[in-house]
Amino acid sequence: MIIRTAIKTDIPAINRLANTIWKNTYREILSASQIEFMLNDMYSLESLSEQFDQDVHFLLAEKEEQAVAFASYSLVESNPAVYKIHKLYILPQEQGKGTGKKLLNYIREEIIDRAGEIMELNVNRANPALEFYKKYGFSIVKEVDIPYHTFFLNDYIMRMPV
Repeated sequence: MIIRTAIKTDIPAINRLANTIWKNTYREILSASQIEFMLNDMYSLESLSEQFDQDVHFLLAEKEEQAVAFASYSLVESNPAVYKIHKLYILPQEQGKGTGKKLLNYIREEIIDRAGEIMELNVNRANPALEFYKKYGFSIVKEVDIPYHTFFLNDYIMRMPV
């Protein structure tokens, strides 16, 4: 497995991964209409391109030259010591094989290289990935209900020092 920085030509692969992973991950947590809305809002080719342009760093994990996972992160503008992990998604058949840990380790090293001190992320309170993040070392710092168009994101904000 290799992890590499994604470039704009990887956007279609990220879009395909998101559509596959999101439907599997959130079908028991969110309504079908919310899943479709969020996929269109955050993972359309146009939206992904805009995120690349806004200094969001994307990573791809590849196995046998096939993309199996992706992640993204960026600096929190209001605090130069904090980097937010926006996305960390792994194909269902690759989960539990260390890919998530490898992506987080890669991000952690990148953040250290940028003199960051804290990794932060949001996770849906019903997402089984919550236990993975806790095991990795993240702690819940806040419970939030974030309005998102006509929906709500029922999340925990988690942090860990790098």
